[in-house]
Amino acid sequence: MKILLHSEHLDKIKRSGLGKSIQHQMRALEIAGIEFTTDSDDDFDLLHINTYFPKSMLFARKTREKGIPIVYHAHSTEEDFRDSFRFSNQIAPLFKQWLTQCYKLGDMIITPTTYSKKILDTYELETDVIAISNGIDLERFTPIEHARDKFLQKYGYNEDDFVVMAIGLYLKRKGILDFVELAKRMPDVKFIWFGFTDLSLVPDEIEEAVETKLPNLHFAGYVDNQDILLALQGSDLYIFPTHEETEGIPAIEACASKADFIVRDIPVFDDWLIDGETTYKAKDIDEFEDKIRAFQNKELPSLTEAAYQVALDRDLPAIGEQLREVYERAYELAKKRQQHH
Repeated sequence: MKILLHSEHLDKIKRSGLGKSIQHQMRALEIAGIEFTTDSDDDFDLLHINTYFPKSMLFARKTREKGIPIVYHAHSTEEDFRDSFRFSNQIAPLFKQWLTQCYKLGDMIITPTTYSKKILDTYELETDVIAISNGIDLERFTPIEHARDKFLQKYGYNEDDFVVMAIGLYLKRKGILDFVELAKRMPDVKFIWFGFTDLSLVPDEIEEAVETKLPNLHFAGYVDNQDILLALQGSDLYIFPTHEETEGIPAIEACASKADFIVRDIPVFDDWLIDGETTYKAKDIDEFEDKIRAFQNKELPSLTEAAYQVALDRDLPAIGEQLREVYERAYELAKKRQQHH
C-alpha cells in the first residue's frame, strides 16, 4: 500500500505545529516501513491529507470520486482557530462549516487528542474520528552537553539568572499577552519567547505586546529545532500559557527534553498531563506567577522522569503502527463505499 501524504503550502506552514506534525508522519511511516510519496502526480493507493485549503479539498474530492481511500487529518477546529489572526473570531463559524465539508471527504478522520475528537464529534461528520498523537521523534532528544552554559552564553544571560521560556507563534491563543504581563510582574526573572509571526497578520494588542521593551523580556524569533532543544534543556523553566490546542507538540517536547514545565489548565491536557505528577498546571496568570516563584525558590519537586514516560508513549515507532491500522480500516471502508455505489 502506497500512501500519498498531501499537504498544500508546505513552505508556508513548515515552521508551525502543523508543519512539525507532517514531518513526524513522514518519519513514522519510514520507521514502520510504509511506502509513501509527497508527490501528487505519483501513483498512490491511499490519500492521507493534512491541509484544508481550497486546492486540498478539490484534490480530496477528485480522489474520493475515483474510489481511492482517504484519511483526513483534522489538525484544526473552530475552537483553535479563534484568537489567532486578524478577524479570525469573526470568520470562525464559516471556518467551521468549511472544515466540516473538508473532513467529511475522509473515510477515516485522525485528530491528535481525545479532546479534539470530542470537539469533532459535535460537528456531525458521519465519519469515524480516531485520536492519534502527532508524536515525537525521541531519537532527536539526546541530552546536550553543558546545555545550560551554552544556552546562557548564546542569549547573554548570567549564571545566577532564572530564565523562563515559551514557544509559539505570536497569537493571543498561545498566551503571549500573559507571558508579557508575567515579565512585567516579575522584573527579577528573565523571560524569552521562541517563535515568530509576521506582525501585519496579528491584532494590534499582540503587536504591542511583542514590541514591549523590558530589560528582562526577549523575543528570540524563529529558531531551528536544535536551538529549541538547547533552550528546553538549558533554561530553568518552560511555560505553555496557551488557551486552546488540538494537542500542543511543545508540551511533548518538554517531556522528551526532561524539562520542568507549567501548562495552562485546559481540557486538551486533562487526560495525559497530570498536575503534580507529570507537570504543573496553572489556571490563570496569578497561578503562573505563583508557580514560577515556587520553582525559582526550589519549593516544587522536579517531575521530569515521570514526564518522560509521556514522550515514550508518543514515540514515532508507535505512531507509525497506529497509522497503519487506520490506513487498513480506511481501505476496507472505501471498498464498502464503492460497493454501495
